[in-house]
Amino acid sequence: MYVATLLSSPKEPVLTVGNVLPYHRDLGGGEFRWLMEGVACEFPLEARPGGWRKTWQSLQDRGVDLVIQKAEGRRKQMLLADMDSTMIQQECIDELADEAGFGERVAAITARAMNGELVFEDALRERVGLLAGLPEEVIDRVLETRITPMPGGAELLLTMKENGAYCALVSGGFTDFTQAVARGLGFDENRANTLEIIDGVLTGKVIPPILGREAKVDALHEITKRLGLNLDQVLAVGDGANDLGMLGLAGSGVALHAKPAVAAACDIQINFGDLTALLFIQGYAREEWTVPNKLKPIQ
Repeated sequence: MYVATLLSSPKEPVLTVGNVLPYHRDLGGGEFRWLMEGVACEFPLEARPGGWRKTWQSLQDRGVDLVIQKAEGRRKQMLLADMDSTMIQQECIDELADEAGFGERVAAITARAMNGELVFEDALRERVGLLAGLPEEVIDRVLETRITPMPGGAELLLTMKENGAYCALVSGGFTDFTQAVARGLGFDENRANTLEIIDGVLTGKVIPPILGREAKVDALHEITKRLGLNLDQVLAVGDGANDLGMLGLAGSGVALHAKPAVAAACDIQINFGDLTALLFIQGYAREEWTVPNKLKPIQ
């Protein structure tokens, strides 16, 4: 058995029974269920329809995501998440570079690297090199004034952890940021690159080894082995080319507002929803979420 999930942006809910039923009928769906009225619904399928890609494109044109997956085992016991443009709305290195006066130049390199047009490690070294001479305190300033969580992230972590899942943050960014984001959102562990800082000043170097695509795959294998989980029990989410390895190996690999080359390589694409979409695709209805009383600051 399979299950089809239709999702729209919580900020612009567009789903109605009337506009969902034609797709429900075309896909041969079973009993319809709202997960959050106007935002997300699901229904069972006996098999994955052969022409579902055409249906997916039609829904994309309406601002709706469609995810079709096996019903069994879709609630996962581990979340493995990228950080930049995934758990937070920014690219940390771009924000640091903006402080140094190289914002546009670095952002252009970042976009190409995340779309798989550049070797990640080389692109990282080039961008970090432009940060040489920045005072260490600029990191705290960026955290306090520029970094904001992706909507739905706190609900995602709290709900999955309440249901026994382990949550790990793995980033090609920097530990100064992953530690703050992990602390603010409640991740169980975090891994990232380390900026070299000497006498309170960024040297423009990354302390090796560099955590890139293969290191994220290694983290997936190491953590699941340690926890006694298999890869099918993992939900991985990211947006860049350096995430493709872990997205391809995880039981559910989600391309979230991803770069074109990344989205094209993933069966599960979330282009309109926020991080709560990752709860909906696991079958969590809105009333099953654990919601924070107050968001912890990322700092």
